[in-house]
Amino acid sequence: MSKVYRIIPKTTKRTNNTVLTPEMEIIVTLDHHSSDPFYNGAKEIKAMYMERYGYDYERAYASKAWFDYERLD
Repeated sequence: MSKVYRIIPKTTKRTNNTVLTPEMEIIVTLDHHSSDPFYNGAKEIKAMYMERYGYDYERAYASKAWFDYERLD
């Protein structure tokens, strides 16, 4: 059973020529069964941000503390 989360940035962050804003909200479906969407190195989150916004999570040195999340299912 997969889990669905809404990931929302807390504030605007500018790091290494990348910009993350609270409007850059994503919805992610996880393959693993964890209550934390950042558990497995945030690979689904990284992929979704790159696909949807062209935002490089790793280049920006983003961390879990930058985001709020809520479970949708």
